[in-house]
Parts: sequence; C-alpha cells; structure tokens
Amino acid sequence: MTQTENPLFDMAGRLFSDLCQPKDLADAGTGQWPDAAWSAVEAAGLPGALIPEDAGGFGASPVEAFSVLRAAGEHALPLPLGETMLAGLLLAKAGIAIPSGPISVPSTDQPALKLKRSDGRWTLAGSLRHVPWGRHVKTVVAVADFEERPYVVLISTNGMAPDCADNVAREPRDSFTIDVALKDSEIALSEFSRLDLRAIGAAMRTQQIAGALSRVTAMSVRYAQERVQFGRPIGKFQTIQQSLAVLATQTAAANAAADLAAEAVTEAGVETLAIGCAKVRCGEAASLGSAIAHQIHGAFGFTHEHSLHFYTRRLLSWRDEFGNETEWSTRIGQAAIEGGPDRLWYGITDIGASR
Repeated sequence: MTQTENPLFDMAGRLFSDLCQPKDLADAGTGQWPDAAWSAVEAAGLPGALIPEDAGGFGASPVEAFSVLRAAGEHALPLPLGETMLAGLLLAKAGIAIPSGPISVPSTDQPALKLKRSDGRWTLAGSLRHVPWGRHVKTVVAVADFEERPYVVLISTNGMAPDCADNVAREPRDSFTIDVALKDSEIALSEFSRLDLRAIGAAMRTQQIAGALSRVTAMSVRYAQERVQFGRPIGKFQTIQQSLAVLATQTAAANAAADLAAEAVTEAGVETLAIGCAKVRCGEAASLGSAIAHQIHGAFGFTHEHSLHFYTRRLLSWRDEFGNETEWSTRIGQAAIEGGPDRLWYGITDIGASR
C-alpha cells in the first residue's frame, strides 16, 4: 500500500496541516505546549492507531499506523504522538490500562533502571534519560529487566522535577531520577524486550525522517523555481539541478527504508536488524538532505523567519534518537560476525526478503 492509498495517512495529513502553521511551530519552539493541537489529535483517535481494537484502539496494521508518523514528520508536528502510540502498544499488549493524555517513552536505552521485588512489592529505581516532552507528560512507559525477563512499567512522573534539556529542534528531551513503588496494575511481563522497544522507536523515527525529507525536497524544488539570479531561476543552473537530484535520491531512499522499517514490526515479532538498516539509511539521508536543502536555499534558508529550519533541525535530532548510525551499524556488524562468513550473504539478502 502506498501512502497515497492510505486513508489514515490522508486524514492525518489534513489535520496536521491545520495544526502546524509556521506560527504554531515557532510557538512550540519557545517551550509552549500546544494543548489545542494535542486535543485535536486525541479527538481524532490517532494516539490509538497501534492499539488493538479490543483494547480501544484503531487496530490498524503497523504499516497503516506508522503512516500517521510519516504525515507527522511531513508537517513537523511538535507533539509526542509517536511516543504515545508506542506506549499504548506496550501497555495494551501487557494488559495494563492505558491512561489518557500524552505518554512518553525514553528515546535512549535505560540499562540503569533497576527493577526489584521484595515482600510482594515492586520497586523501580534509577534514571529515565532523554524522555521526549518529559516536562509536559504525566506518565512514562519503559521496559525494565528482572531476572532476565522484560517487564513493562508505567511510571507516574506527576510531581517529579525533571532535569530539563532540549534537542536541536528545541523539543523537550528531559531526564528524571526515580525511586518509586509500583502497583500491581502498573507492571506486567512484556512481549517486547528493551531492544525491541528501541527498534520500534527507531522505526518510528524513520517514518518522521522520511516525511520531513519529502517536505524539504518539495520546498527546495519550489524555491529553485522561484528564486531568480542572473536573469533566470536558479533551478536552471546545472549545479542546482544536480543538488536537487541528489536530494530527491536521498528522500526516495529514506522513504523506501521507512517502508522496510514499518513492515519489520509484525504480530510475529520485531525484525530489529531490518529496522537497524533502515535507521542507518534514514540517518544518512537526514544529514545529507539537510545540508543540500540549506545549500540550495542559501543564507535565506538559515533565517528564523523561513520555515526550512523547522524540518532540518528535527531531521538532525531524529537521526540520533532511538539509536544513531554508529549504534545500529555496530549491531548489524556484530550480527554479521556472529553469523560467520558462510552466513554473510544470506544475512544480507534475508533482510526484507519477504517484502
């Protein structure tokens, strides 16, 4: 299914177009929480796109649900929609009630989280690092290991003072130091490991990168057609045409990689290596595409008044979240080494073979 054949993608795109005008994005960049935008997104039911119908969600396939994030990236939606979708999936699969409102999931691995059970009670201590929109959400979902088994934990951050920080796009990426007792209703065995969680998060970021690159490419083509130098549009110059061709190639590669990542999240499990390959490719495309777009726009593209930076700063942030190119390339390399020389070619061709 292409994005143009996906009604969920079309519906989300129309909604995000109304919610993500330049002033809305600029206000979000100053730290304002877009409450009206979140209410509209929640009213449309989009946070439940990945949640099964019997748990109150859309019950959409991962490919369909992830298209919502492609549209979100295309419009630079300044909300933790992907994180809330992922949290809802984790909670629903674990049989934990899903709270209302935005929910976040840490964008880095959390090995420092220590889950313990004593006298029939669960406790969780450690740090939650790089929590998207941490200061604006009341709950965070994570996966912690206990006796070599993964558990989903629902953590209330209400009343906690976060260590506030922002990413390059000026979106909150906060951290919390926690030492809490968990109710039985806030913890359950997880269908997903910590690596699965990281991979699904990476798959989400590939969608957003692909969407944002599509918008950046459209903006660059339009600018090249409108900007006149030496009596003709700059798009008539061969060097600009070559740059646009490279940008379009990177965007096409990112969209193909994002498709691979979406299809790697299935009912049967999470194909982490396929997602890792997609995240590496999308990260490369984000870096190259952002640089080319700013080169085409020249100095004008660096101004705060122009909308290009709303997308390129997010691209440069998303490429590093839920694992950057180095981390995923290392995992892929380690898997190749463990498979041995006889499995190398089969390992490469197996990735995405069923698609």
